[in-house]
Amino acid sequence: MKIPKSLLVDPEKNSVYGAFAVAVSIWAFSYSVIFGQVLILAYYAVWLPLILLDYRRFLRQLSSSWLPLLFAAYVCFSVFWSQAPGVTARTAVQYLSHIACAYVAARTVSVRTLTLGALIGIFVVMLYSLKVGAYSEDVLDGSYNFVGAFASKNQIGFVASLGIYFSVAYLAFYRRGRLSLILALPVVILSAYLLALSHSATSMASIPAVLALVALLAITKLLPRRYRRVIFVVGAGLLVVAVFVALNLGLMDFVLGIFGKDSTLTGRTYLWDQGWSTAQRSPILGVGYAAYWVQGFAEAERLWNEFYITSRTGFHFHNTYIEALVELGFVGAVMISLIILRTLVGHVTAVIFRTWQIEPVILAGMMVLLVIRSFVEVDILNPYIMGSFLLYYSHFRLARVPVTRTRWARAGFVESGGAEKSGLPGGFDQGALRP
Repeated sequence: MKIPKSLLVDPEKNSVYGAFAVAVSIWAFSYSVIFGQVLILAYYAVWLPLILLDYRRFLRQLSSSWLPLLFAAYVCFSVFWSQAPGVTARTAVQYLSHIACAYVAARTVSVRTLTLGALIGIFVVMLYSLKVGAYSEDVLDGSYNFVGAFASKNQIGFVASLGIYFSVAYLAFYRRGRLSLILALPVVILSAYLLALSHSATSMASIPAVLALVALLAITKLLPRRYRRVIFVVGAGLLVVAVFVALNLGLMDFVLGIFGKDSTLTGRTYLWDQGWSTAQRSPILGVGYAAYWVQGFAEAERLWNEFYITSRTGFHFHNTYIEALVELGFVGAVMISLIILRTLVGHVTAVIFRTWQIEPVILAGMMVLLVIRSFVEVDILNPYIMGSFLLYYSHFRLARVPVTRTRWARAGFVESGGAEKSGLPGGFDQGALRP
């Protein structure tokens, strides 16, 4: 039996396959360390073969993706000055292929399908962690936290916060009767429960702020565009003032105290200082992608020892920009910052200054979550993790890709609303451009 390729690559028709592919990706991101390379191969298998089915789809507007592609090339070229060229070469190829998978996903999977697949994938991930039921002691603050099948509380906290976010987004924007409630409610309840058990302050602090922002962006649908712009400018100004006041009146320490943190953020400020000092030695190009946290290197071994990381893997400077400075220098840090900024601003401005749509609201909220976390975590600089996949998916969704018309449409057999009946220029119908 021949399967129509539209069921695999057309965002309007591939909701079943797309949701499955997203779910498989989330399983791979979460548990490839446990189950090995089979999950990574499955991740590649659900995305990369789609290029062969309709390569023209992926060549359209490819130039709009120049910034992530340039950054990926820079990451690969860092092998020439890396202090661990073998590690850099392997990890850079993985990161490049990871970006390619996100590109394929952005061209073939709608945000609705992404949300649905994320709910399924995260629910299974949470169930497995609940089954494992592992706890871990934080030797720095003495707390005892739920980690499930993950290596740290922050990892499971991130997945749980995404479970809450996608559940709320699905119920708010895509709910269709009781079936939607049956699908989303167990995910949000389980995610909230495990988030509370994990005691991940970063995730618990960020998700309420993100949901509040999404609610505000959703409300703007009721306002004309000119009022949205005014509210956006005023709101942005008030936010800057609020942050300034909080920093100068000591309110930040009060907020940190609510989540059981002190002004050092559980040793993060010391790590930042160490990272900044290291970055000064190779300020322009860095030490090479993934070339700092390498076993046998004195500085990495010292920090692993100071922070009781007995596995001597899976550690970082707990700040995306400092991590980028150390590994990729000023050039790389600027490039990844521009990618983040371009993606965030692109989706926020789409809500404020263009016709209101659901997709940019959801992606803007997701980007705000990643931006908040970027100052205390490293979610977007590594391959095979959800943060980097969602960042590049969101960036590639900024491109407005024209849809190729079928031969029936070219012959004039266009349904109501098509170009021939609406008076639009030949070659496009009213839905010919989609974000």
